[in-house]
Amino acid sequence: MATQLPNGLARIERDGHRADVLLSRPEKRNAMNRPLIADLTAAFERVGELEAVRAVTLLGEGPVFSAGMDLEMMHESDRATMEAITQELRTLFDRIENCSRPVVAGIKRAAVGGAFELTLPADFRVLGAEAAYGVVEVKLGVFPHGGATQRLPRLVGLAKAKELVLTGEYVAPAAAERIGLVTEVCADDAVDERARALADDLAKNAPLGMERAKTALNGALELPLEEGLDMEADLAMPLYETADRKEGFGARLEGREPSFEGE
Repeated sequence: MATQLPNGLARIERDGHRADVLLSRPEKRNAMNRPLIADLTAAFERVGELEAVRAVTLLGEGPVFSAGMDLEMMHESDRATMEAITQELRTLFDRIENCSRPVVAGIKRAAVGGAFELTLPADFRVLGAEAAYGVVEVKLGVFPHGGATQRLPRLVGLAKAKELVLTGEYVAPAAAERIGLVTEVCADDAVDERARALADDLAKNAPLGMERAKTALNGALELPLEEGLDMEADLAMPLYETADRKEGFGARLEGREPSFEGE
């Protein structure tokens, strides 16, 4: 089951408890322009509201995840236009990061510049072994300002983030895995399949538990430890009144796979 978005540049495909959000501008190597950004934003708003969806993938239609921001758009945009585009990107990236379902980005062939930043709010990243992956903006007269200077240090540490941002060089896939930037590296032709498989595995877990755990994890680096521990407990305790908690522990005691309902 597929849902096309208003501008026709992204779509949602459903398969069981998984939703695939696809960049759908393959003739331009899924380069990101404003209509595509708007469609992706709408897509993540919708999947977050679908109760049956328990995990989400972010994929690119065709052979490439995304070549990055549309170069013609970037070349022609003045400061006022770029301020508007930057705010639109921030809204999109925040929506991905705060999606109540875990998000797996499948990165094949390329995710450069803004497309690299698009993958950072995802919870998991599966990277192709031959992919061009990194931020190059310092080689273009600007610097990455779609969240890379803020999210990247939180993922890999400040020193490594400075290296990636200030050199403008791609990070080798093996190095990306080693520093914890990506979850898995595989053949580019297998990226979408592996991302979907990971999302399907996540979808087997208790959805309320994952949603609340993601909320706690997203706030972990923003709060003092004691406040974070209080938040963790506040999020966890209501789960002990749910049917899924009874099902999870009951299934473990009975030696069977649990069947969660999100209740």
